[in-house]
Amino acid sequence: MTSTDATPHAPLLSDLTTLRVGGPARSLVRASSEAELVDAVRAADADGVPVLVLGGGSNLVVADEGFDGVVVQDVREGVTVDMVDSCGGGSFRVPAGHGWDALVEQAVAEQWIGLEALSGIPGTVGAAPVQNIGAYGQEVAGVLSTVRVWDRAEQRVRTLAVGELGLGYRTSVLKRSTVADAAGRSWRPSPRWVVLEVGFQTRLGTLSPGVAYAELARRLGVEVGERVPTADVRAAVLELRGAKGMLAAGVGEHAADHDRWSAGSFFTNPVLPVALAGGLPEGAPRFEVRSALPAATTGPSLGAVDPGLVKTSAAWLIEHAGFGKGFGLDGEASAARLSTRHTLALTNRGGATAADVVALARTVRDGVLERFGVRLEPEPVLVGLEL
Repeated sequence: MTSTDATPHAPLLSDLTTLRVGGPARSLVRASSEAELVDAVRAADADGVPVLVLGGGSNLVVADEGFDGVVVQDVREGVTVDMVDSCGGGSFRVPAGHGWDALVEQAVAEQWIGLEALSGIPGTVGAAPVQNIGAYGQEVAGVLSTVRVWDRAEQRVRTLAVGELGLGYRTSVLKRSTVADAAGRSWRPSPRWVVLEVGFQTRLGTLSPGVAYAELARRLGVEVGERVPTADVRAAVLELRGAKGMLAAGVGEHAADHDRWSAGSFFTNPVLPVALAGGLPEGAPRFEVRSALPAATTGPSLGAVDPGLVKTSAAWLIEHAGFGKGFGLDGEASAARLSTRHTLALTNRGGATAADVVALARTVRDGVLERFGVRLEPEPVLVGLEL
């Protein structure tokens, strides 16, 4: 037996995801080396078997019927530091299977600037560039340098520079390839480019870039734009996320707090042309939309503001469309309900099915569309399901 662990029985996706729904997979391979990961994906593709590359299972909703394919889980960990100096900053590489928050914790300790506001986001490093994860005014795009991938179309390992990733708000060329690549071929449910390793380039120091998110600034007791110790930013973000029930209970944890049995934010915040945003109610939040890549390279920097776009709050739209915290289709008896602490999270109250979750998501999406004319888009990967 190699370190690639192929399970002898059909594993349940409900045991591998933080939302705890989903039926059986045909097989599960746990890969502990890059070669094993590539071999598993390549073999499945050669046999015409669907592939689901699994990280932390925190951004995934799988059908109750399960997944008739191979689930490949990257279990590699470790951080390789290539360079740390006052001129070049910090340069390091991390395998896709490494826990995201563990990396952020280390970055703060090592004085690598630019990841601290991304504290508490569940999942693994490999998902970060696919989703261009972000929170509290930071996006991973600001610290990415390269992404090493297995190209399933060209059957080779490639290294993509950050400029080749097509990064945007919760999207990238990697994510978009799950629907179709440039040749029109779909690779669903996993991308054409399977992330193997992510390279980062950061500034060094103990102070964050200017705090860009008003809620975070208030928690820290500073003005928007001020720089504060990165350790303070991390602590404040973990407090904010915890208060909202947005620190997901990890796979295998039996937390009694069902607000944490979720896939995190179920809908992305809508990004609208300025003309359409003018039709939102007066009280609807309006946020600047910035380019994914930093506007300057001479210091910690946010992206340039796009004057033609406005981002609003999906959580605000949901609540003001009549779906309050704790909403369920069958009231408090519902197996799937909105979190009692944050309307953007759809939660499993202990016995929900994927069908329950999707029914709730459709009701919320359709209600927001009817009330505000804005169509919410799901953030998790849906496997065998459609909204």
